[in-house]
Amino acid sequence: MNLQELNAYAVAGKVDELNLISMEGGIYLLEARMHGAAYPLKDAHDHMMHLRSVEHARDVLRSFPKLNFNLVHTLVHDEMCGLGDIEESLKVPIDLRSSRQG
Repeated sequence: MNLQELNAYAVAGKVDELNLISMEGGIYLLEARMHGAAYPLKDAHDHMMHLRSVEHARDVLRSFPKLNFNLVHTLVHDEMCGLGDIEESLKVPIDLRSSRQG
């Protein structure tokens, strides 16, 4: 799903939540959740869109309607200890609008 498609789904009220997934190395990926399925955000070259930070994601999404927006951290410690079957992540709701916007 590209940014324009995501915006159209968001305006239509079809996006249940947006998850900003924090990856190792300071990379963030954005996925939309609709009807229990995940749809990653892709760039114009059909590659996963890499974001630099929560603020970068907010800048990209600033024209979108208000949505449930979460920061998701995978539990790297569990993967390192060989507990790969555990599929829990730390999901923290955050405001889609920046605290810098008056």
